[in-house]
Amino acid sequence: MTRSRADLFDAETVAMADFARAMSHPARIAILRRLMEEGAQTAGQLVAALPLAQATVSQHLRALREAELVVATEAGTRITYALEGARIRHFCHAFQQALGTAGVPTEAMRACHI
Repeated sequence: MTRSRADLFDAETVAMADFARAMSHPARIAILRRLMEEGAQTAGQLVAALPLAQATVSQHLRALREAELVVATEAGTRITYALEGARIRHFCHAFQQALGTAGVPTEAMRACHI
């Protein structure tokens, strides 16, 4: 019988891997960066600001929501997306603790100061 990753590793390690998977696409990083710099945005605002099709932005927003890195707030027919800063900070801190910060590029560390 095959063992699942949850059986092989502790919950925090599995959660860190899920976070890393959610962050593993440049489009998702661009979306998070835009939300960090500009604050809450609708999908339409993100599409207008990024070189991505609406369907692509929607797919990446869904992945970020599933990873709980962004929160969606509905107001009528509009959905606004915002960073879930506490969760992002938690995982950045967890990575810093697990991997240390020596030799980590400044740009990577700056992303953790959300």
